[in-house]
Amino acid sequence: MGVRQTASEIPRGTVSNAAFGVALFVFTAFGIVRDNALPGAWPPPGQPRLPIARTALNTVALLLSGAALFVAGRRFRGPRPETARGWMAAAFALGAFFVIAQGVEWLALLRHGLTLSSSELGSFFYTIVGGHALHAVVALVLLALVWRAMAQGRLTESRFGAVRIFWYFVVLVWPLLYWRVYL
Repeated sequence: MGVRQTASEIPRGTVSNAAFGVALFVFTAFGIVRDNALPGAWPPPGQPRLPIARTALNTVALLLSGAALFVAGRRFRGPRPETARGWMAAAFALGAFFVIAQGVEWLALLRHGLTLSSSELGSFFYTIVGGHALHAVVALVLLALVWRAMAQGRLTESRFGAVRIFWYFVVLVWPLLYWRVYL
């Protein structure tokens, strides 16, 4: 019998078993539905094709954001930590570009009839990609707060490290989602 976790018992910065289970279920269910579709029947008839090339550009921006944050981390620990702020700004700008571009993509897909209730593709697309978008927006807020703390000279290495790990998670999960959902 599993141990039930309450919100107060889950260590900060971790995911509950239930949340992990739901995320795993949704991603696995999408793979099963997509892999069992008739050849050539994906996306489902009447549903728009996902913008693969445009999203590839967004993906490059997100990966570059992760690289800029990596450089910011190295600079922060170096002899002139003030040089990290520019790299932080670049990481934030590239991440914001990704989120805004994905939002524009969503609006176009909605106008073309891809909604949560239009098909299995729509349901899974907005659940999977929407979950990632939520994490990306939260991570961008954290990046902005870290940049401000850095500018004020009160950023600690541990706080910066925690936010970097969260952003790297957002950055590195996306190529897997892009490959699985878009391609």
